[in-house]
This record gives sequence, structure tokens and C-alpha cells, in this order.
Amino acid sequence: MLKVFDLKTMTSYPYEERDKNVFFKAKEFKMRIIELPAGGVMPECKMLSYVIFYVISGNAEVKVNKEQVKVKEGQCLIVEPATPVTCTPISMKTDKGVLMIGIQIPTEGNNV
Repeated sequence: MLKVFDLKTMTSYPYEERDKNVFFKAKEFKMRIIELPAGGVMPECKMLSYVIFYVISGNAEVKVNKEQVKVKEGQCLIVEPATPVTCTPISMKTDKGVLMIGIQIPTEGNNV
């Protein structure tokens, strides 16, 4: 079965209600829409899965551990899963707003 998702018009909910932003979930991966308004912040979190962030519009500064990168429309960032050794906290902020998708791909033994 084919299913088309119009990412640019999809409704998104605030970070506190982020589970409502999941628009596709399978055993192998999960996809969610992420939208931060101008001045928006995604607080630090630790993901036990690989995460692919693809920017649909706008830009954001993403901090992973102590490294920080700026991603903009059309770019994607891949973050490795957190481990007890790396901890890999992820946080994000944007000055002008950003719309992106996050694709979580679990590692062996972890679910999304």
C-alpha cells in the first residue's frame, strides 16, 4: 500500500505533545514532523535510536554532545544513538523557525 504525506501542510504540536507528531510508525522506523516557531527550542534529550533530521523549511542549530551544527532547508543530519558511554544528548534551537521531519531507526534491542 502506498501512502503520500504532505509534509509542508501537516499539523504539528508543541514539543510537550510530540507523540501526536508521529505520522508513520513501523517496527523498523518511526517518522514525526518537528516544527519550532521563531525563537523555539527543543530541550535536550537522549535518543537510543539513530535519528535522521531532514529540514523542509527554515533552519536550526542542532547540538549533539558538545558539537553544534546549523542545518538549513534541503539538508539532513544523521545522529547516532546514545549509549551508556556517549550519552549523546541532542538539543535544537531556531531563530526564525524550522519545519523538519525526524526519522528514528532503532538499534538492536531498542524500540522506537
